[in-house]
Amino acid sequence: MVNRWLFKQVDNSGLVVFRVFFGLLIAVEAFGSIFSGWVRRTMVEPDFTFNFIGFEFLQPLPGNGMIWYYAVMGVFGVFVMLGFKYRMSMIAYTIMWAGVYLMQKSSYNNHYYLLMLVNFIMCFLPANRWFSLDARMNPSIRRISMPRWVWVMIVLQLWIVYTYASVAKMYPDWLDGSFPALLMKSKDDYWLVGEFLQEWWVRYAIAYFGLIFDLLIIPLLLWKKTRLPAFLAAIFFHLFNSFIFHIGIFPYMSLAFCILFFPAEAINRIFLRGKKEFYDKAEVIVPSWRNLLLVSMAVWFTIQLCLPLRHWFFTDDVLWTEEGHRLSWRMMLRGKSGRAEFKVVEKGTSDTIYIKNSDYLTRKQRRAVTSKPDMIWQFAQRLEEEYAEKGKEVEVYVESKVSVNGRPYKTLIDPKVDLAAEEWQHFKHHDWILPSDSD
Repeated sequence: MVNRWLFKQVDNSGLVVFRVFFGLLIAVEAFGSIFSGWVRRTMVEPDFTFNFIGFEFLQPLPGNGMIWYYAVMGVFGVFVMLGFKYRMSMIAYTIMWAGVYLMQKSSYNNHYYLLMLVNFIMCFLPANRWFSLDARMNPSIRRISMPRWVWVMIVLQLWIVYTYASVAKMYPDWLDGSFPALLMKSKDDYWLVGEFLQEWWVRYAIAYFGLIFDLLIIPLLLWKKTRLPAFLAAIFFHLFNSFIFHIGIFPYMSLAFCILFFPAEAINRIFLRGKKEFYDKAEVIVPSWRNLLLVSMAVWFTIQLCLPLRHWFFTDDVLWTEEGHRLSWRMMLRGKSGRAEFKVVEKGTSDTIYIKNSDYLTRKQRRAVTSKPDMIWQFAQRLEEEYAEKGKEVEVYVESKVSVNGRPYKTLIDPKVDLAAEEWQHFKHHDWILPSDSD
């Protein structure tokens, strides 16, 4: 049964066309990051970046090195689009993207995480067997079919992402429309639609359309009778998000994924007119590495299903503590603002130095460090290291006030705890993060 379902050969038109769009989009992501100034603001101008904890060995290249780094990534993206040295190009882009993703989190975005996962999956897929320079230069690799597990890998990954994103929206501030209203309030100066977005009913439309869309879009695309309406809804949903929230390539990558749900005949007719036939033989070809594939898929999807649930095992609300927030598809769910004052006290003295955050951090970093406990801890560690280099032993304290979704400001970090002396615990709540019901 498993063999027949996973190793049945199906037409590969969807995968081939998706590869072209995907390669184009990841090239645009790389080159666009250069020309928009994102690389310079995020990787070049800061004195240091906030790595994912444990990946401190990943540091930006000096000078304009990161601009060249992204340019090379862009070239690999073009190669993926063209299907030229596909496997090498896809692996190279994956490694380089994972490096920059883990190198900084001031601009953290769940969409960047999804791109890292899709990059990894694409490394193993036979996406260059047709309509590629590889197939043109080496006709022996040409195929018009692929095993169905290839399709399953992508679709199941998408289902996990969308479903968790929907479930995460099922909390009071989303369901009563208060957070969507807060989101739209920041868009009131938008040309043409700014005033419209402030209408009282728009918050509820956004809240419930978003929740229902995320929950049902994959099942509706899978069912032939609802596929076209679902696709039209996806076009509206993703273009709306692109225009309102400016979230890069993600809306367009999501639309590119929809190609995988349409029949090969339609894909060939629209995109691959040179592919005169579509595969319909339904052969079952079981490879010698079947067991390795099944184990790998089981491990991968077990991790994907479990990782977003980890915040339930931490004390207090993830909206407050941020513990378990990342890598969990909790997308655009809360607005946080805060202020944080760091002070350095030399041990054995009463000498206190109040840190001016702007002397160390860019504007984007300052916004993030005021409300995210892990980044507050990392900055404290950075200050301790700086003074240690001067031969001084110091303690680092922080006065931090944070507001979640427009609520009154409350103290986030225990001001009596020396953060320089604290160890980071990946799988344990940090007691120096005060409860959300304190004050």
